[in-house]
Amino acid sequence: MDGTTQPGESPSSDEVKGFSVPAGFVGLRRALALCWMSLAALGRSLAVSGAITLVGPGLGMVPRAMAGVRGLSNRQRALAARWSGVQIPIPARPQPPVPAGASGVVARYRWIMNDPQLRREFVWVLSDPVAGAFLAFFPIALVLGSAWGIFLAFFGVSLSEEWDGLWYYFIPIGGSATAVLAGILGVLHLPLALWVAPRAVRKHALYTHAMLAPSENEMMAGRIEHLATTRSDAADTQMAEIRRIERDLHDGAQARLVAMGMNLDAAERLLETNPEAVRALLIEARQSSAKALQELRNLVRGIHPPVLADRGLVDAVRSLAMVCPVPTEVTVDLPGRPEMPIESAAYFAISEILTNVAKHSNADRAWIDVRYDHGMLRVTITDTGHGGADAARGTGLRGVERRLATFDGVLAVNSPVNGPTMVTMELPCELSSPKTTSSLGTD
Repeated sequence: MDGTTQPGESPSSDEVKGFSVPAGFVGLRRALALCWMSLAALGRSLAVSGAITLVGPGLGMVPRAMAGVRGLSNRQRALAARWSGVQIPIPARPQPPVPAGASGVVARYRWIMNDPQLRREFVWVLSDPVAGAFLAFFPIALVLGSAWGIFLAFFGVSLSEEWDGLWYYFIPIGGSATAVLAGILGVLHLPLALWVAPRAVRKHALYTHAMLAPSENEMMAGRIEHLATTRSDAADTQMAEIRRIERDLHDGAQARLVAMGMNLDAAERLLETNPEAVRALLIEARQSSAKALQELRNLVRGIHPPVLADRGLVDAVRSLAMVCPVPTEVTVDLPGRPEMPIESAAYFAISEILTNVAKHSNADRAWIDVRYDHGMLRVTITDTGHGGADAARGTGLRGVERRLATFDGVLAVNSPVNGPTMVTMELPCELSSPKTTSSLGTD
């Protein structure tokens, strides 16, 4: 169980007071929930159809109606994954923008049909009240048929006389024998309904997958678009890093080296005439060389920290925790080292988030959890700050997203007002060089 409540289901739907509920009854409850969802789809289909054909308001009502359809389809995707294990990809892109100046029925249909995902959702919301409702209602109909047969076993004879004939399927209710036979068939419907219900739920999930899942060509096109975007972001990030290094060299070490050369040149000219001035110039040159060397070391540390190159991500993260102004505890479960680019991306992402924690969160404690699970490097950073972090508003978190996206990584931020804030990063990778890991608390 994942802790979320679905329609027609309590938070502990598969257990009642510690007893496991048979799969058939769970399937019936889920089938009933899917029937309600089909009724919601009917309402959404009427809303979209009405918005398309409505005269006067223009195109503006159609996107709002389709936004409701997308919300409903995302709910169906979640139910299919949770109840049947059928994964239906969620659209990565938002709805396309509304064409400027478009109006009329044709323009509204064109806006929907030109986008493959919108077109699929539109067709699905029109067909689900029929096809989806039939699949979901079939086990419910068997239960109703069972109840009707059992009812006829007791009251069928009197009803047949009152209504001048009564049938239960192919059985005419003409006396006690046929009424009992109807009751027996009704009782047999119950195990059939319990057997059909979970299978109907899975068939419904497969039907939803067939209606909503993108084709292989669309998935490949989306993958290519994602790679093109991340490659562009990586190139932009690299150029920005090169400009930063160039600026730091020009304004820092290069300027000090030039000044040191000028001091040595002046000392050479004054060597015979003013030894005291030469001594002062040499002292200044030595100080400039020391500062230039320190700036070069800082620059190298900013490009690829030595502790990361020499000792790996685990000790590099611990070093970040030790210098963080907020007391930070590090927990690591990493049985090896990721590839160097992955290590670097994870290190600088963690560094950026810890910087945000120190600057903006007003937290008095933070935790870093680094672990590897099923081909995925997962890093979770939690703090006790005031919350309100939003990747859509902060350039720092957007930069972390772009850095991770280069390696197909993702960033998730859960930061309600008044905290706490939890930032989760995931990077697909393989590990090498097994090593012992441990936990460390750093205050």
